[in-house]
Amino acid sequence: MSEREGEREMLLDVPVEPPVEMFLPIPRRFLEDAYRNDDYIVLVGPQHPGSGHMRIILRIKGDIIVEAIPDPGYVHRSMEKLAENRLYIQNIPLMERPAIMDTGNVTLGYVRAIEQALGIEVPERAKYIRTVLAELSRIGTHLYDAGILAVFLGHTTGFMWPFALREPVIEAMTRISGTRITSSFIIPGGIRRDVPWETLEFVRRVTYVLERRLKGFEKIFIKNPSVIARLKDVGVLSKQEAIKFGVVGPFLRASGVEYDVRRVEPYEAYDSLNWDVPVADEGDSYSRFLVRVEEIFQSLSIIRQAINELRSIPEGNVISPDVLDGYEEASSDIRGYFYRVFGNLVLPYGEYTSLTEASRGTLLYSIISDGESNVPYRVRVVTPGWYYLKGFMESLRGERLADLQAIYGSFGYFPPEADR
Repeated sequence: MSEREGEREMLLDVPVEPPVEMFLPIPRRFLEDAYRNDDYIVLVGPQHPGSGHMRIILRIKGDIIVEAIPDPGYVHRSMEKLAENRLYIQNIPLMERPAIMDTGNVTLGYVRAIEQALGIEVPERAKYIRTVLAELSRIGTHLYDAGILAVFLGHTTGFMWPFALREPVIEAMTRISGTRITSSFIIPGGIRRDVPWETLEFVRRVTYVLERRLKGFEKIFIKNPSVIARLKDVGVLSKQEAIKFGVVGPFLRASGVEYDVRRVEPYEAYDSLNWDVPVADEGDSYSRFLVRVEEIFQSLSIIRQAINELRSIPEGNVISPDVLDGYEEASSDIRGYFYRVFGNLVLPYGEYTSLTEASRGTLLYSIISDGESNVPYRVRVVTPGWYYLKGFMESLRGERLADLQAIYGSFGYFPPEADR
């Protein structure tokens, strides 16, 4: 008998202590249990190309994701605390920053909370223009998310198409407000200044250009067999799970729940326009993408209807007389009077909240006023990404590690928006 044939396998029961100090955000029991079951602990992010400034802590058996723990906060900018030391009107640019392209909806939520507190009625013309801005922001955000999804799938052409499509949207916003993205154009009581008809007509033409070019993007990316194979039946959330985990916006509607704040609690001009709420039943990554694609077409229709309605509304009155306080000559253009009108804005004592359907879902603002100061006592913002982060993590369970980025992109999760 050779020496090798005589060898016997021996099990050495040597206790192994997991390096808990290297994994501070992870509960000790989670790490110890993974070690006992020979599972891997994999950290994804927080480098930008891997997870968009968020770390995801994965427990993996083979290449199957057993559990996912989010570790957000890497781009937290303390906007809620900063807001306590700024005038109400100075907080508008601050609130715009986290969501970048969604400036119209994010600003609208903050301003509506102020208007509710002061009992301000916004002029009809301003309502329609604010609706146009909100829907332009929605289109731009969905196109941005489509481009990032393409990057996560390794589809370079699929990235370039939506980012090129965003440029007409940004040009439209520039002609309306004077700035490409963070416009600060929506203010308490209306908008900064009226929009001339030539600009509105340009925006209307842009909607038709986008509609035509989206058909090309559909051929290249939306209905691409490789894209469908990567997204279909991946990261599924059932209707019950989506509700249970607090998913919002198009990601909730992709799981079969027809809920949209614009429909349930209409604001601005939404109750005067005809539009549908896109819904899917599959709840997978592809449905989450398709729902947002259909929302782009709905937004184009909303914008065209709003501009058509503006034909019959006289120009000039876009700021509520409730806030002008003797500066009626500024009702069509607040330039030159801005800080005289808004510098000493004081809200009545109490708490005021608003719900807005931002591009990625429900956006909550809560403003607390002491009734005496021209700065808020407390501002609380709960963004869509923070709402659906739990659902995002749960959708990863049971999926393969290679599908992580596809699921990530399907949720359009934007860490600066969630972290605030």
